[in-house]
Amino acid sequence: MHCTGKKDIFFDLDHTIWDFEKNASETLMELFDTYRFSNFGIGSAALFIETYNRNNHRLWALYHHGQITKSELREARFADTFRELGIDPKWFPTAFEEDYLRLCPQKTHLFPHAHETLGYLQEKYVLHLISNGFGDAAECKVTKCDLKKYFSTIVISEVVGFHKPHPQIFHYAVANANTAISHSVMIGDSLDADIRGAQQVGMDAIYFNPNETDIPPDVKRSIRTLDELRRLF
Repeated sequence: MHCTGKKDIFFDLDHTIWDFEKNASETLMELFDTYRFSNFGIGSAALFIETYNRNNHRLWALYHHGQITKSELREARFADTFRELGIDPKWFPTAFEEDYLRLCPQKTHLFPHAHETLGYLQEKYVLHLISNGFGDAAECKVTKCDLKKYFSTIVISEVVGFHKPHPQIFHYAVANANTAISHSVMIGDSLDADIRGAQQVGMDAIYFNPNETDIPPDVKRSIRTLDELRRLF
């Protein structure tokens, strides 16, 4: 992939700029103590968080492809986690999930070098955001983390009605940015939603791979840290 000739860079938000797992883990650690989940027979906060993250990742993949709704995702991710840990979901307080939904988007952990990299790129390119996240949560994250200043346009899938990897959200985002696919590149952590979603409409893509997972042959370029983008662009 050649970065020359590019004018617009589209970023994913969760797991790419905003460190979802770190923010979610911090929130759940606090709520584990607040709601005394050890009284439910859950051995540790770490076990609960690991189980939740796995279920949440699985359900978001279904949501990306329109196989479940927002409400089904929110209902299932904790219910499935409790069930997997041998607890009837009806026993967990509804206020717990409400607190999670309120507190987690207010967390401000970003991946290392996020601000420096975005600031550098903004001097040379027009930056945009395409998120499959929920509108209210995404707005809170962008505001709390002082990210809005970097992006000329922000496209939230819940608002526009299409989720990555659906081609329509990429076409919408490019038109909304008043640019062209050939001038654009997508950067994200999801092989399915971000990389292959972009590639199927002819857009170049860079895979953000902080966990150094195996890279499939159809992925042309990957980075492990955000500051690597300063060498690519």
